[in-house]
Amino acid sequence: MQKNLKVVMLVSMLMFLQSTFAQDKPEELVEKFFVNYQKIGASGAIDSLYATNDWVNRKTDEISSLKNQIEGLTEDYVGQYYGYELIVEKKVANSYLLVSYLVKFDRQPIRFTFQFYKPNNEWKIFAFQYDGNLDDEIEEAAKLYYQKLK
Repeated sequence: MQKNLKVVMLVSMLMFLQSTFAQDKPEELVEKFFVNYQKIGASGAIDSLYATNDWVNRKTDEISSLKNQIEGLTEDYVGQYYGYELIVEKKVANSYLLVSYLVKFDRQPIRFTFQFYKPNNEWKIFAFQYDGNLDDEIEEAAKLYYQKLK
C-alpha cells in the first residue's frame, strides 16, 4: 500500500515538474487562450496570455483598455461563440510568428491576431489585437486592380 502511494506521489511530482518546465509552443498558447476565453472570460484569457511576457507590466493601461474593449464582445452584442479557425500564419525566421484567427460569433466574425516572439528559449506573446474588419478587407481584395486580368 505504501509502495503504491510512493509511486503515485512520484508520478504526480514528475507530471507537475514537466508541466511547470514544459515550453509552450505558440499554437499551445493560442489553444490555452481560447479555452480560457470560453471558461473564465476575455480578461482572464488575456491575463493568462500576457503572463508569458514579463515586459507587459510596463503596459498596464494599454492591457486594461484592451480587456475592457474585448469584454464588450458579449453574447448580447455579437451572439453566441462557436469557435475559431486559422486564417493565416506568417513566420519571420525561427523567432517571430504572427497567427490570425477567425473567431466565429452569431452576428459576425471577429479576427484575433497574436504575435509571438522567442528571444531565447521560450515563446512569449509580443502583441495581441482583435478587429471586425474582415468584410471590408475581403471586399477590397476582390477589386479588379488586385486581379490578374488577361
